[in-house]
Amino acid sequence: MPVITLPDGSKREFANPVTVFEVAADIGAGLAKAALAGKVDGQPVDTSFTIENDADLAIITSRDDEGPEVIRHSCAHLMAMAVQDLFPGAQVTIGPVIEDGFYYDFAYERPFTPEDLEKIEKKMAELAKQNLPITRSLMSRDEATKMFDEMGEKYKVELLQAVPDAEDLSFYSQGDFIDLCRGPHTPSTGHIKAFKLMKVAGAYWRGDSNNEMLQRIYGTAWGDKKALKAYLHRLEEAEKRDHRKLGKQLNMFHLQEEAPGMVFWHPNGWTLYQQIEQYMRTKQRQHGYDEIKTPQVVERSLWEKSGHWDKFSEEMFTTHSENHDFAIKPMNCPCHVQVFNQGLRSYRDLPLRLAEFGCCHRNEPSGALHGIMRVRGFVQDDAHIFCAEDSIQQEVAQFIKFLDEVYEDFGFTEVIYKLSTRPEQRVGSDEVWDKSEKALGDALDAAGLDWDELPGEGAFYGPKIEFSLKDCLGRVWQCGTIQVDFSMPGRLGAQFVNEQGERETPVMLHRAILGSFERFIGILIENFAGALPTWLSPVQAVVMNITDKQSEYCKKVVQNLENKGFRAESDLRNEKIGFKIRERTLQKVPYLLVIGDKEVEAGTVAVRTRTGVDLGSMSQEEFANLLGNDVAKKGRQD
Repeated sequence: MPVITLPDGSKREFANPVTVFEVAADIGAGLAKAALAGKVDGQPVDTSFTIENDADLAIITSRDDEGPEVIRHSCAHLMAMAVQDLFPGAQVTIGPVIEDGFYYDFAYERPFTPEDLEKIEKKMAELAKQNLPITRSLMSRDEATKMFDEMGEKYKVELLQAVPDAEDLSFYSQGDFIDLCRGPHTPSTGHIKAFKLMKVAGAYWRGDSNNEMLQRIYGTAWGDKKALKAYLHRLEEAEKRDHRKLGKQLNMFHLQEEAPGMVFWHPNGWTLYQQIEQYMRTKQRQHGYDEIKTPQVVERSLWEKSGHWDKFSEEMFTTHSENHDFAIKPMNCPCHVQVFNQGLRSYRDLPLRLAEFGCCHRNEPSGALHGIMRVRGFVQDDAHIFCAEDSIQQEVAQFIKFLDEVYEDFGFTEVIYKLSTRPEQRVGSDEVWDKSEKALGDALDAAGLDWDELPGEGAFYGPKIEFSLKDCLGRVWQCGTIQVDFSMPGRLGAQFVNEQGERETPVMLHRAILGSFERFIGILIENFAGALPTWLSPVQAVVMNITDKQSEYCKKVVQNLENKGFRAESDLRNEKIGFKIRERTLQKVPYLLVIGDKEVEAGTVAVRTRTGVDLGSMSQEEFANLLGNDVAKKGRQD
């Protein structure tokens, strides 16, 4: 007689083993109709899953966070079924769920066209309307291999060779389509109601460029058409906000083939970059950090001692000189330990917070590069805190407060906190990892924050808290991090003299707030669609004349603003004022000052905003106060 405990704490008792669907039906017909899958004792299962013993159960519908993922699993199979119906001979390979969608890789004799995608999508809709039952079955590896071999699915046969011999595999079928999958899946194709195929791209079999090229069809699926429409709208908005387009439009930066993954900063972009750096420098000084600078090229032996060589050597740019192997630094931490090691430290010196705007290089695959969001050369707002073990929680709490201040100044108010715990491949004992993970979890709890755990996602040397911010389109960007490291200081010989006069290895906290400047600037550009908060705008005000007679006055206005520390420039071109206003509006300049004879005579300026609001005429002093107040609030909301 299994007793089922529901998420609200209520219990239901059944005389016999019961399926997830039967529990949903017992609760109500509406829930049974909406049920997509379930979670039994935290494990995702199909609605056909039979519960034989007492268990906790959550019914998953399209309104739950897990709902769209279940739909996408099934929609991927629906797409593969449609492809094989329309294109006999097409072989399916792998088809996982990805963020906001799914894909399937196919082997077919000719490239799929946009017209083919339309046909596939139409066929998918037809199959969905048939409400075909989706059923799960188990097979041994040998049975499955024989089945796929007879079907001519050579890629599936190859995949099965890597499966342990004794392991039974789960398969899902609908109509005459069957594929290997862990699931869970929707009960039938009729639950798949809102989807769209997005694009087709090339993909090497198993991601190996030595293998044949397959065709990857990407799609998206949602719980209903409203959610699908909202997602497609977000994509349109994201396209308009693409930092690569806006970076060119606003003359901020460019990239070129002769330096792949390296940014050429233009004056506007470099002004933004410098504003961010100076801001972070000031904030770090206020929070007790000392700024340092360490070498770009360091001998291989240091990376071997730190453990990075074994883990990241393929991502390092290397060189050789005078019988020594060197690497251009991909991260700053081993060098910061070298600064700590100069002279014997006392417990009175701790915590020691060393910060560096460190320029790093990583040999990212060319296919992974993406504008300034994913580059090979980048600068981190990197710092390392050396402290005693009993100071970890306090230091982490102070850092979280610091980080929240910074994010609010940049206009981000929603922060997501996640604790990444020990990966399979790691250094250090389980006892050390237990202490590290507990320290971070306690710091989050002490700060009163809601957080999730990411099992196995920690760095190889220690657990970490990941700080992600949400932009205006609801996209999540992981930027900040703080990581506890009990291992590297010991590996590199860091010690301090404790209160008992004994030598002790310090704990090292790796931390960053922005992550890389390049990526963070890309995020800012997209979040604000190029219309950056006034404090960050490369040009904060443009002074424009109507005729040549006002040119000298315009120059004086600009000089007065610059003397007060603002970034202003004049536009004295022999163009109509409407043209100048339109052009500078497209350049996202916050304030446009129009000067005619009336303004010259009265010693005033006529002020417009980039959004088209006419603020009227005011004295130069009044405008300077207005601009100063706008700059002072940074990106914080009024």
